[in-house]
Amino acid sequence: MQPTTLRQQFLSHVAQTSDAPLMLEIASANGNYLFDIQGKKYLDLISGISVSSLGHGNTAIANAIQNQVSKHLHTMVYGELILEPQVKLAEALAKMLPPTLNCCYWVNSGTEAVEGAMKLAKRVTGRTGFVAMKKAYHGSTQGALSLMSEEYYSAAYRPLLPDINYIEQNNIAELDRITNKTTAVFVEPVMGEKGAVPCSSAFLDALRKRCNETGALLIFDEIQTGMGRTGKYFAFEHYGIVPDVLLLGKALGAGMPLATFISSAENMHALSVNPVLGHITTFGGHPVSCAAALAGLEVLTDNYASFEVEKKSQIFKRELSVIGDVNGLGLLLSLDLKSADKCKKVIEKLLDKGIFSDWFLYAPHLLRIAPPLTITEEEILFAIQAIGDCV
Repeated sequence: MQPTTLRQQFLSHVAQTSDAPLMLEIASANGNYLFDIQGKKYLDLISGISVSSLGHGNTAIANAIQNQVSKHLHTMVYGELILEPQVKLAEALAKMLPPTLNCCYWVNSGTEAVEGAMKLAKRVTGRTGFVAMKKAYHGSTQGALSLMSEEYYSAAYRPLLPDINYIEQNNIAELDRITNKTTAVFVEPVMGEKGAVPCSSAFLDALRKRCNETGALLIFDEIQTGMGRTGKYFAFEHYGIVPDVLLLGKALGAGMPLATFISSAENMHALSVNPVLGHITTFGGHPVSCAAALAGLEVLTDNYASFEVEKKSQIFKRELSVIGDVNGLGLLLSLDLKSADKCKKVIEKLLDKGIFSDWFLYAPHLLRIAPPLTITEEEILFAIQAIGDCV
């Protein structure tokens, strides 16, 4: 019998990533809310995993998309033609970043940015070894997966890349694992799937120093923390140090698929010679995605002060601390519910109350709180009350 409902078609024809999908059928989204096919609204506490930072249905972004669609879609493999949305977006980001981060390579997704940065590091340094953080998450492709320490997620796909060392977050004593054979160190300034755990300033200072000593590139994965999520445009700004390569994605595309790895123009030149086309992508930097991202960047910079990210963060931390430990930076937070089973039940009960939340890959006992930056104080208090009731 052929599947007849959308739900049945979903299970029959869309590849599943777990044996228990949430099965919430979304009909529309607007502002800080999702709406299901019955018209019930859900306050979005996770922003599509930190993607929809400006909320849903922003008019300026929608208009930019429509305007670009009326001009052209895909034209040619990235890097050969001059496309205004790509160039203008790269220029706008360069103006926001330190001078050594002035050249973007556009890709489609965060894991692609990781892969590109790994190749770039090999070309720039001539080395092959990498150092990554234990319990980091960098993506699902095989290079990105090689940088991840958790055997549960990687064992089924071995062999992966060799010569990877892992160090514990905030453990300065382990930095001697970075040597003159290390090509690059990958770091999340706030470790997302570990449970929104910030790195300490002392650790990142020592890490920057060690990379300088050994000649290893320091690569910051800000795919989840970039674009204002932590209370500054980029999380590295909290620490006063500058990475050699910066990875952005998720919120960068303002709801469209887009990511980038950013370094100096000098470093990036390594990908265009010996061999030519040292890195290539068909759809990376798609003009519609770049147009949306540029509009989103303008919305962000024009309104960021009014979002009051740090003030909203403090409300969550203060009010939720009576329930459990709260960790994180800005509006990337976690609430410790002590057990995965309890967290799962709370997430289910929150849906009944009209709130959409989630857990963390390496910390299923933690409730994820990463709403759009546009969330109001009234909505925050509603969410806090609901979480308290469900717990």
